[in-house]
Amino acid sequence: MASPMTRFTTDFQHSGMPAKDLDETIKFYTETLGFELAGLFHNGENRCAFLRYGHLTIETWEGDPAPMTTGAINHWAFDTPDIEAAFKNAQELGLNFKDTEIQSIPTFWEKGIRYFNIYGPNGETIEFCQIVK
Repeated sequence: MASPMTRFTTDFQHSGMPAKDLDETIKFYTETLGFELAGLFHNGENRCAFLRYGHLTIETWEGDPAPMTTGAINHWAFDTPDIEAAFKNAQELGLNFKDTEIQSIPTFWEKGIRYFNIYGPNGETIEFCQIVK
């Protein structure tokens, strides 16, 4: 029997939003708001930054258009220590998948990430993400 997805997560990991200008976004969040630049990574031709203030982490990247309006958050991500178990449970729950299989980005953090996305009832993207150790 399938369980609620919180059984497969440990905490909220980050929210994601595309940046119209990544350097300007990094400067605003670090110099104006006081966030820490927790990581800057390449994803193909584009860059992705993780900006942290306390428990809040914002992932922001270049290469996708920024909506430039309220509601510009692209996704919510949950920290997932066992991505395979979470994926299997999500399948058993019959969730509405954005990804048909577990994805990966090997250039994020030290050893990469593995993740999958689902859609919530309002069309919002919800990511389950494992930082590879």
